[in-house]
Amino acid sequence: MMDIDLIFKIAGTGIIIAVLNLVLKRAEREEQAMMTTLAGLIVVLLVIVDEIGDLFEKVKTVFGLW
Repeated sequence: MMDIDLIFKIAGTGIIIAVLNLVLKRAEREEQAMMTTLAGLIVVLLVIVDEIGDLFEKVKTVFGLW
């Protein structure tokens, strides 16, 4: 079963990045807004990659591959 905390982490990160992006665009800081969005995307991808790694470890354990 998927942990609900993962969904909250991703959603919370998305909301924070969206607000920061909006504030920076209103302050006419387009480059910083783009970098903030890119940093948020990288953080979320790292969290997802970590969870996929855990999934593969569980699959290996279940099927006795290692």
